[in-house]
Amino acid sequence: MTVDDVDVSCFTVPTDAPESDGTLEWDSTTIVVVEARSGPVRGTGWTYAPAAAGQVVESTLAQAVVGRSLADLGALWLACGARLRNAGRPGIAHCALSALDIALWDLKARLLREPLVALLGASHDRVPVYGSGGFCSYDDDRLREQLCGWVAHGITRVKMKLGRDPGRDPHRLDVARDAAGDAELYVDANGAFSAKEAVRWAQRYVAEWDVRWFEEPVSSADFEGLRLVRESSALDVAAGEYAYVLADFRNLIGSVDCLQADVTRCGGISGLLRANGLAAAHGVDISGHCAPQLSAHALCAVDRLRHAEYFHDHVRVESMLFDGVLEPVDGALVPDRSRPGHGLELKRAEAARWAA
Repeated sequence: MTVDDVDVSCFTVPTDAPESDGTLEWDSTTIVVVEARSGPVRGTGWTYAPAAAGQVVESTLAQAVVGRSLADLGALWLACGARLRNAGRPGIAHCALSALDIALWDLKARLLREPLVALLGASHDRVPVYGSGGFCSYDDDRLREQLCGWVAHGITRVKMKLGRDPGRDPHRLDVARDAAGDAELYVDANGAFSAKEAVRWAQRYVAEWDVRWFEEPVSSADFEGLRLVRESSALDVAAGEYAYVLADFRNLIGSVDCLQADVTRCGGISGLLRANGLAAAHGVDISGHCAPQLSAHALCAVDRLRHAEYFHDHVRVESMLFDGVLEPVDGALVPDRSRPGHGLELKRAEAARWAA
């Protein structure tokens, strides 16, 4: 139960088409993979972040865990956090910590020959998902095809991006509402609007397209703006994907209806468990942001679980790079309890094609 070594790999995978949301455009996804080893057994974690996150693991965090026992993962997490003090915990540094922490949890579960979900003391046996994509760069046919595809596979919630070209959004929402049918329709502005703009749009979203979820209507750092949108509209307001340290989640309490937690950013599983305690104490639900294959196990330990984001890019990347990926069953991801850890194995030959 001792950590012998830590390895880091970085892969950049082109998207299957140019993508954009309300405030950003991109054409590739970078994943930093961390493997913690004890004898011949490896545990794997990852984060979606620049390659610099891997350098933080190698230069700053690995020395805090190599040679240490896995018996006390909380102590290792705190030791890593202390190492990050001068590096700056929020941002890339916490992405690095997240990937390492996940790898350590996976390693411990594999050494104990238990599924990760059991080691975590699960509150749930499955994680409902919502289909996420609907990028602003998509034409009508691609938007319709993607949303219809999720619904056809039993996913009853679908989300689209908007806010880049507000004048075109009503037409795109017409397309999405028709494609979603009876499924719940969610929207995500990625902070594109001012607070008053977001209030006006939120009221239209509900009245004209029966939208149920408005994600980051304003910047996630604009707590008053989030609160204004929440109090002025009938849909649920969500934010939290950029919450790294526990104070980031605390600052959102009272401003959102649902906290989003990204296990690859918020300090890994150890960080997620702490965010869960905060959310439960305030009676707030948690929704998992992206990284669906890791979220499937981790979110089963969340008390007030809403759902997880089945994000197009990450679904694709994780399917390309890992064996053992889960497919939604009746709109939910169900951890495979027959495999130790999170049950995923890096496809090294395939991954090597995308090495950064």
